[in-house]
Amino acid sequence: VQLQASGGGLVQAGGSLRLSCAASGRASSQFAMGWFRQAPGKERELVSAISRIGGTTYYADSVKGRFTISRDNTKNTVYLQMNSLKPEDTAVYSCAAAWNFATSPQALAVIRYDYWGQGTLVTVSS
Repeated sequence: VQLQASGGGLVQAGGSLRLSCAASGRASSQFAMGWFRQAPGKERELVSAISRIGGTTYYADSVKGRFTISRDNTKNTVYLQMNSLKPEDTAVYSCAAAWNFATSPQALAVIRYDYWGQGTLVTVSS
């Protein structure tokens, strides 16, 4: 499967952005999907993830209540709605797909992701 992330950009603190991850080559419903981010000088971290059908989600503590992950399997697309953005959210955001039937948030947080898309840069100014 090929993954194409888009939607990044420059936004002021408190603003919103919506990232999209379009899958091609295979139906996205076959995969659990995750959004990762990597800020300069920091390790990559899992921000949010969603199960194959979308019934289960995971959020890192740092984004709970501000970010919402969703998916539309009819469009083979996963979204990350980011609200109340903070300067510390500045990073390159990437989407990833996992051949996994994870059905709990705890599982989504630790599964191995098999396919990766290129990143999209999100910059939040103060």
